[in-house]
Amino acid sequence: QVQLVESGGGLVQAGGSLRLSCAASGSIFSINSMGWYRQAPGNERELVATVTSGNSTKYADSVKGRFTISRDNAKNTVYLQMDSLKPEDTAVYYCSAEVRPTIFSSIIVWGQGTQVTVSS
Repeated sequence: QVQLVESGGGLVQAGGSLRLSCAASGSIFSINSMGWYRQAPGNERELVATVTSGNSTKYADSVKGRFTISRDNAKNTVYLQMDSLKPEDTAVYYCSAEVRPTIFSSIIVWGQGTQVTVSS
């Protein structure tokens, strides 16, 4: 069984910064892509950023230049540095990972979500 545990959410004023962390634990042979998604009330869950095992990154247009995704493979952890936050960034942020519990299998795992609230 594999779990993702997120931390780092909270309340911040517009223009401020937050750093989210997500650590994977359990039966892990390797981890391919890791990423962050968010869901605001009344909206569908959307991609924020992803990073591959080779450190190739992808960002939503709305966060390019403000957010930075990174990962520490030794710790099975992915981070999201969020700068110049805007009220429209308010959402529940979810971590996701494509995990290989064994060399023969691959699963998608989701974290429980962490609330990010940006006040104007």
